[in-house]
Order: sequence, then C-alpha cells, then structure tokens
Amino acid sequence: MVGHDRVVRDNVHRDIVLDDDISRLVDTRTFQRLRDVKQLATCHYVFPTATHTRFVHSLGAQHLAGVLLEHLEKVNPGQITPEDARLVRYAALLHDIGHPPFSHALENDRVFANYHHHEKWGRMILEDPDNDLRQVLIDLVGEDGLARMFSILDGTCEFPVLHEIVSSQLDVDRLDYLMRDQINTGAKIGTFDVFRIFRSLRIGEDGHLTVTSSGVAEVESYLMMRYHMYHNVYFHKLNALTTAYVIRALVRARDLVLDGKMTVSVRMNRMLTDENLSVRDYLALTDSLIQAELTAFVTHDDHLLSKWATLLASRSGMHKSVRVRNLTEVAFWGAKGKVEQILTDAGYDPEEDMIVTRVSKEGYRPYTDGIHIEGGRDIIEVSTLVASITAPLNHILLFVPKECREPAEDAIRQAMAGE
Repeated sequence: MVGHDRVVRDNVHRDIVLDDDISRLVDTRTFQRLRDVKQLATCHYVFPTATHTRFVHSLGAQHLAGVLLEHLEKVNPGQITPEDARLVRYAALLHDIGHPPFSHALENDRVFANYHHHEKWGRMILEDPDNDLRQVLIDLVGEDGLARMFSILDGTCEFPVLHEIVSSQLDVDRLDYLMRDQINTGAKIGTFDVFRIFRSLRIGEDGHLTVTSSGVAEVESYLMMRYHMYHNVYFHKLNALTTAYVIRALVRARDLVLDGKMTVSVRMNRMLTDENLSVRDYLALTDSLIQAELTAFVTHDDHLLSKWATLLASRSGMHKSVRVRNLTEVAFWGAKGKVEQILTDAGYDPEEDMIVTRVSKEGYRPYTDGIHIEGGRDIIEVSTLVASITAPLNHILLFVPKECREPAEDAIRQAMAGE
C-alpha cells in the first residue's frame, strides 16, 4: 500500500515534503546516522547555534532538487525523464551519506587507519550488499537504476545537467548549505533568492545547466555570499584551531593505542587502527562517539592527550592567532626559527605549542567547470564582480601561547619586510 507523504518542518525551507520512496530511504539506519554528524564540525565553538547536521542538509538538498526539476520540466519539457528526475532526487538526498564524524574535519589520514574521502565511503556504503540503504534502493530502482544514480553522482552520465543539479558550482548542495549555514551560525553576510536563481535556469543545447541574462545579478549575490562565508565562517580562526586540537588529540590517542599504552572503545579502536575498516564499522562512527572519547581524554595520565582534550573542554588557555594578514609561506619559513626560539625561551615546546594550519579554497572556476550563461559564455565574461573572485584562497594560520603572540608577530613582520 502506498504511504502518505510526510512533511518535515525546516527552518530554511519551511515545509519539506517526503514522498513514500524518499521516506523509505530516510528511514534506514544508514541515513539516520547523519543526525549525529554535525554539518560544520567544530564551528559551534565560534557560533554556538551551528549544531545542525548532515541529516537536515541532505533533506534540504533533496527538496531543492525537486523544486528545480519541476521548474526545468516547465521550461524544458520532456528533456529530463521521470526516471532520471527520481534518481537526481535520490542522488541529492544521498550525496553526503559517506561523511565521517565531524564532517570534513576528520577526513584525515592521520586519524583513520583506513582513510578514504567521504565520496569514496559513500560509494562503498551503497555497494555493500548487506547495507540497508542499498537494499531499499535496489527495491526501488534495481541494479540498473543504482548504476545510473552513481553516474549522476560522479558525472559520467551522458546528460550533464543531471550531474550539475547535484554537483557543480551552482548546485542544490551548495545552495542549501549556504542558506542553512548562514541561518544557523547567525552570520549576516549577504543573501540570495534561490527561487529567483531557479527561475533563470534552463537546459542548454549542449545539455548543460545555463543561466538567463536576467539571473546574472542573483547568481552574483550567491557567489559573493559563498565567498564571504568561507572567509568569515568556514575558515574562522577559532574553527581552525579547535579542529587542530581535535586532530591532535586523536592522533595522540592513536599513537598510544598502537603502543599498547591506552585502551579506547571498540568503535574508536577500529577507526584508529583497523586498516581494513569495514562499511559496517565505519557507519558505527558518529560525533557522539568522538565527543565522548574526547571528554574521557581530559583525565588521562598522558600529558599531550589530556592537554588537547582539556583545551576543547574548558577553552581556558587556548592558543592565540598571530595577527598578521596574508601570511605567506616564504614569510612563515623565514620567521619559523625565530618563532620557535621565542617559544623555547618562554618555556614552551615549539613541537607542541606552535600550531600551524593551512586553509585553501579554489576561487570561482570559469569555463569547463563554470556557470554558463545563455549563448555559451561563462558568467565571468559578463560579470566583473565574479571575475574579481577567481583567485584561490590560501592562508596560513599560526597559533602560539598568548604571551608569545606579540614577539612572534614582530618576527614575522620582519621576515615579510625582507621578502
């Protein structure tokens, strides 16, 4: 018997309607795990309300895919078959199914003994014959339908618009997470009208998603908001620092476990040491598990392990960022020896207390991967605003103990003056 559509109340899109087949996918244990994987990892240390999850983001991406598909059927009728439209919605729903705990923060081969990118884990999950989500998909669309969905996700399908709805520089994933992250962080750094963007979209003669000239201004707003979200939220200095603490704590725990000097939970042990980590064991890893272990590390006898966990637990004595804008690799390496000596003279171990993080993000990528305007041009050709944000973002963030910050800043400025 066909079930009733369900309605999820959402703080971004208001009502998200889940029809029967989407509900079946959502109700699997594999998908429900995303309730316990935060979208922005440690960003809640900066923005306390940023505790939303991959679960609700995935629902939102699927919702936007449905709205966009309905629009494209009106303006380009019959070009996307009902079967492909269905698979695009599934792909949007499941695009983040392979995320580890703490999302991108723990996509790190220093933490996982068996490291894979989240997209690879997602594919492995959906290829596992024992996985409940795969079993529902096979029941809904069969092996051929699943293979077709994989081609939509990885961009090998012959009709590029199907992939571009899910993964491109103007896709439902980015549109949802930008709106959602802004609302849940409280950041006030621009906005865009997603429905106005959708109204401007068409399927071009080459099968790619294109924007009409009337939509250029709104796409500019979207790209500028994305640019500022990376600068002000995703790459916030405290977010980078707390992520470094988490990774250092887990790397230290891994060393201690491998040396037989500590025990952790069975699930954590598998994450840190199992070079053949199974899909089933990977799916047992959640934010709650990692957080519980980090809390327990606070009272551990090992100095380093306790140190990193305590800094996360209390926020007292956190390292301070060196206040030098546009710190370059040349300047950093030119001043590195002096900064290390400053820490040593103050009684610190530079190996521990000089924390370096690098943040990197491509700018707008024109042409092959770009946003196309009707007539075949890239948006960069008609927008000086978009042309101004093509440069990649590459930053070095340096953190030192509070009393070492000003001397370290002086050393770095001297190095930069000599470049």
